Amino acid sequence: MLGLDRFYADLTDLGSRWQNVQASLGKVVFTNGCFDILHAGHVAYLEEARSLGDYLVVGLNSDQSVKRLKGKSRPIVPFDHRALVLTGLKAVDLVVGFDEDTPRNLIHFLKPYVLVKGGDWSVDQIVGGSFVLESGGEVHSLQFKGGLSTTNIVDTIRRLPPEGPD
Repeated sequence: MLGLDRFYADLTDLGSRWQNVQASLGKVVFTNGCFDILHAGHVAYLEEARSLGDYLVVGLNSDQSVKRLKGKSRPIVPFDHRALVLTGLKAVDLVVGFDEDTPRNLIHFLKPYVLVKGGDWSVDQIVGGSFVLESGGEVHSLQFKGGLSTTNIVDTIRRLPPEGPD
């Protein structure tokens, strides 16, 4: 689409392609996350984020970034698999990986019009928010979907009793 693939491992991989097409994409929305085990809360969140503009870019934490943020037992799903699942969602137009702990550099490079995070982040805590607002854009903290989290799923799996032989 417009000379862009649906996935880039990082900014170096995306390169100058972004500047060549950004103006033709309409209102670009950006969000980011680990998206380790994709669940209903993620899908609802990404669909709502996409509804705020014309083109949704998802910044995806690298495996090393997830490990630093979530602990040595994460991610459960490797980066390439998480990226493939995200690019398969109708709401997601582009996935770009990043290795830092925050997407600040990615946000400054992409210059989205809308920046979105889940409701567990207040607008003033959203990394890159001041940059987007100063550029004339919007920053949104979407309503958090209670009880829907990768951590809850992992904890539930860990509590399951082991299945014995029949």
